Amino acid sequence: METSVRPRRSILYMPGSNPRALEKAKSLAADGLIFDLEDAVAPDSKVEARRLVEATVAAGGYGRREILVRVNGLGTSWGHDDVVAAARSGADGLILPKVESADMLRQAESILDEAGAPASLALWAMMETPRGVLTAEAIAQATPRLVGLIMGTSDLAKDLQCAHTRDRLPLLHALGHCLLVARAYGLAILDGVHLDLADDDGFAAACRQGREMGFDGKTLIHPKTIAVANQAFAPGPDELAWSKRIITAHEEAVAAGRGVVVVDGRLVENLHVAAARRQVALAEQIAVLAGEQPPPG
Repeated sequence: METSVRPRRSILYMPGSNPRALEKAKSLAADGLIFDLEDAVAPDSKVEARRLVEATVAAGGYGRREILVRVNGLGTSWGHDDVVAAARSGADGLILPKVESADMLRQAESILDEAGAPASLALWAMMETPRGVLTAEAIAQATPRLVGLIMGTSDLAKDLQCAHTRDRLPLLHALGHCLLVARAYGLAILDGVHLDLADDDGFAAACRQGREMGFDGKTLIHPKTIAVANQAFAPGPDELAWSKRIITAHEEAVAAGRGVVVVDGRLVENLHVAAARRQVALAEQIAVLAGEQPPPG
């Protein structure tokens, strides 16, 4: 569905039942917001939260931020109506929790279509159960509406009965598998949340690890973590300068009819140039999101 690079460094969960939080989100520097109707909302507040989220998203005011709505599962008494509300809210996407099969996504797609959702409304799949991880490749091919996977590491760790360690070693197989699937099928993928808000060093380490693994960004549970995630998942000054340098060197070599480019003793191939162009495009889109001019070329 997508044709351009979109910043997703920081995607913040917001409780759908809290109007003050939803209003405050308009001033936060997150790349995207998840209006949560599932875990963050008590059962007796689900219906009112749905009304609040639908009205709030429809009213707008969030600028260029990506607005996603996480609905309750379709097996619950709220799921169907949540999907219908999201379909007509004007949100950029709908997040389906605990996806374990392609059919679950196709069921959500059918409800969206019946509700008159625009073709641009995307689906996202939460990968937070062992069965979901094992079925990731089928899930990735379920529907053209699917644009990304979101790791639900808290629920996944619970089901795996594994420990939450600083290096996240018990989760690396699941993270890596879903990352491979996402890249194989051209999907975005977001890393899971970091639960210990007092562990600043641990959060920074998790962001570095996620960036090194190849995730597009991190899902967050508190605004104070936005700045660290934004920095971790953005091209740094040196990285951006190098990207621009090898792009220029490659263009000059092509113009001169040379097939090999060496910059500072390093061989530069087409694959390096493609990655560099993506980094430059990402930096430009980050600047646009922030209301700034792109970095000088």
